Amino acid sequence: MHLRMLPMSQKSQLWGHPSQMEPLLPGEQRLGELAERAHDLTRSADQLAGKCQPGALDGLRGLLRAMNSYYSNRIEGQHTLPVEIEQALRNDYSADADKARRQRLALAHMATEQALEQRWPAWDARQVWSAQMVRDIHQDLFARLSDPDRTLPAGVPLVPGALRDREVSVGRHAAPAAAVLVDFLERWSGFYSQVRRGEMQLLAVAASHHRLAWIHPFRDGNGRVVRLHTHLALGQMGLTNGLWSPLRGFARSHDAYYAHLAAADAPRAGDLDGRGNLSERALCDWIAYVLDQCLDQVRFMTGLMDLDRMKERIAACLSYEEKVVRQGVRTEALRALHYLFATQGTLERADFKAQLGLGERMATAQVSALLKRGLLLSDSPYGKLRFGVPQHALRFYFPGLWPEAERGS
Repeated sequence: MHLRMLPMSQKSQLWGHPSQMEPLLPGEQRLGELAERAHDLTRSADQLAGKCQPGALDGLRGLLRAMNSYYSNRIEGQHTLPVEIEQALRNDYSADADKARRQRLALAHMATEQALEQRWPAWDARQVWSAQMVRDIHQDLFARLSDPDRTLPAGVPLVPGALRDREVSVGRHAAPAAAVLVDFLERWSGFYSQVRRGEMQLLAVAASHHRLAWIHPFRDGNGRVVRLHTHLALGQMGLTNGLWSPLRGFARSHDAYYAHLAAADAPRAGDLDGRGNLSERALCDWIAYVLDQCLDQVRFMTGLMDLDRMKERIAACLSYEEKVVRQGVRTEALRALHYLFATQGTLERADFKAQLGLGERMATAQVSALLKRGLLLSDSPYGKLRFGVPQHALRFYFPGLWPEAERGS
């Protein structure tokens, strides 16, 4: 998205009062169809959550953070390859300085997303929607990078959490003046934190994504922060359980994402286009787009969670491991892995070994092989075992979820 600094002579044209980003939600007469979509999303998300045992898919959640990082950075035109993210997780960085910088940015995004997911159960709507939260996300993300990694093209360092101190234009949109950013953020926070729970709060999540991008509070990193905040808001509402995110949908419909954002910047188009300064019709179109992307992601993940089909996919993965990879993984692990995925979430090592139906020595060797390949996870050498989803198993376990990772692109 094109961004340029504005000369002082144009400052009189900049937005100066928070009322200029109204409406923050569409009027009641336009809410019916949007509320129905929000209801469908809530119901579908609840059905998806019911397919998974708590804690059963920590491995998948870790993979999804890598995927979200990849897609969010791809939207910005600064993504790195999935295999390069996997290498960075092993502290293996590219010799190319720019690729290494993008690898570090991907890991920073993943770490910030994980930090949000760990803390959101303790936060209420007031905290999630606070102006300070927006600044904290920016702070957490960019403080994880070195000074050289967050130096802007003009050679100016990006200060984590600091609001911009100059005027900018994004495409055709002149963002609010730097001097009044606090006022705009407080209005954004005060309104959306008070929206009642349920379908209306879902509409608020979608609308606030655009309005926060419209405010453009930081010198750089606005898109990433806005998308992380949307991920946070949906998660704090109990909708995602770390199993889906609209970021995948936004990136896979990249042109529509930017087109709807830009359209919602437009001023009101006459008396039939609401009562605020900005287009109510375009805001409705943006909200509908966001809800559709969310619903598409939920339905896609729900299809992947079918237990019978998952057993077949685990079997295919184990067969490949045994016949092609040949690092000790055996097809006898199917029953234990499927049980771990479908019912338990975690198992003591002795219980997992009992499910294998092998002798003690062979069962111990099998657990070691599964751990080495990432098909099992554990927090300690003798700790409980969890179902793992390494990137190399993605094409078997969750085909089509992250196509770029499946083909190494």
